[in-house]
Amino acid sequence: MPLTITPIYAALAALLFLVLSWRVILYRRANVISLGDKGDKNLLKRMRAQANWAEYTPIALILLALTEANEAPALVLHALGLALLFGRMLHAWGFASTPQKIILRQIGMALTLGMIALSALGLLGHALI
Repeated sequence: MPLTITPIYAALAALLFLVLSWRVILYRRANVISLGDKGDKNLLKRMRAQANWAEYTPIALILLALTEANEAPALVLHALGLALLFGRMLHAWGFASTPQKIILRQIGMALTLGMIALSALGLLGHALI
C-alpha cells in the first residue's frame, strides 16, 4: 500500500527547511560570513533554527510514515502531521524572532515532542498487540 498522507507533510516540512536554509544563506551573503558564525548572534539564531529543524523532523517523519504503513486512520495521520508541521513552524518563528518569542518556541516543541511521543507509543502498542 503506497503512502499517501506522509508525503504531504514531508513535502511541506521540506519547504519549511528551504525557507530556514534560505534565511541563513541570505544573511551569510549580506554579512560576508562564509564559515561558522563569527560571533554574530543573529546568524547563530538563524543557524540554530535550521539545525533544530534538522534534529527533530527526520525522526518525526519516519514515525509518521511507519504509522501510516501500519494503517492508522487518516484523521490520526493528519493530526500528527499537522502537529509536526505547526510545531516546527512555531518553534522556528519563536526562535528566529528578535527578541525571541519563548511561548512560540515552547508550544512548537510541545507539539513536536508530543507528535513524536504519540507516534512512538502508538507504533509500540500496535507492534506488541
